[in-house]
Amino acid sequence: MFEMIVPAFIVGGIICMIGQLLMDLTKPTFTPAHVLVSFVSGGAILGALGIYEPLVKIGGAGASIPLSGFGYSLAKGAMEAVEKRGILGAFSGGVEATAVGIAAAIFFGYLISVAFKPKG
Repeated sequence: MFEMIVPAFIVGGIICMIGQLLMDLTKPTFTPAHVLVSFVSGGAILGALGIYEPLVKIGGAGASIPLSGFGYSLAKGAMEAVEKRGILGAFSGGVEATAVGIAAAIFFGYLISVAFKPKG
């Protein structure tokens, strides 16, 4: 158990540190939205190149849960669907692979929006 927690903490911490450094060192041009898009795109690109897979094997949840892991899952799902269904799988495979995460984000986002009123 402990052998799994430490690498996840280190890998996840490094990913978060990179995002924080990007925001701190490039103010005001690099916003949190830029980090979001960069991490999802970077994870997809690194996943497609086969570079992100070893990071997931080493870091487990520390690499698969951050935004870069979402991009990796999109790319991996698309590539697996292309192998099974051809080129049309490229359009559906990524969404199928990440459907649970997308559904959870929508569901919990809705619950929070109903439970709390924004200040404004």
